Amino acid sequence: MTIEPFWAQVSEPTLRQGDLLPNCLVLIRGSDSQTEAGSWEAVAMEYDLVVLTQSCDLEQRKVRLVAICPIYPLSEFQAVNPAFAYKGRWNEVLKGRVEGLHLLASLTAPDDNRQALVVNFREIYSLSYDYLTNHASRLGSRWRLKSPFLEHFSQAFARFFHARGTPIHDSAVPITLS
Repeated sequence: MTIEPFWAQVSEPTLRQGDLLPNCLVLIRGSDSQTEAGSWEAVAMEYDLVVLTQSCDLEQRKVRLVAICPIYPLSEFQAVNPAFAYKGRWNEVLKGRVEGLHLLASLTAPDDNRQALVVNFREIYSLSYDYLTNHASRLGSRWRLKSPFLEHFSQAFARFFHARGTPIHDSAVPITLS
């Protein structure tokens, strides 16, 4: 049985949810202590990222910052997280039983499970819309998640985000907007 490709190649500067943006720089702030000059330390990390922000918000420029998260080849993720080497662990991820992780088929070999990609919803970053659209333009051709895989991805993120949402406490003071 041949599996339908999850991804399509696009060559446009517009961003959509499910766009794969390789080699993006993300600034990770260091310790909470300021330097003598009053600045903060940060390190630039390079990641392959997938866009989480809804396409409609991107198309209408409703956002200044775009939510993105890392996406890894299965073998790379497993090398850093050896607990996933145990038999059956990836099946648990596939079934949605491992919070924060989502599996997508390989860009070019959807039939080969060993080339699958792991999306890590536990690491969400925000990068500027302008940086990402400029980066996408420089890439030229890139990969975009196709329907219905995009909707499944979006729902998986929504479930994770909903489970992590801010709790409402009984002692919270109601806010009245006038």
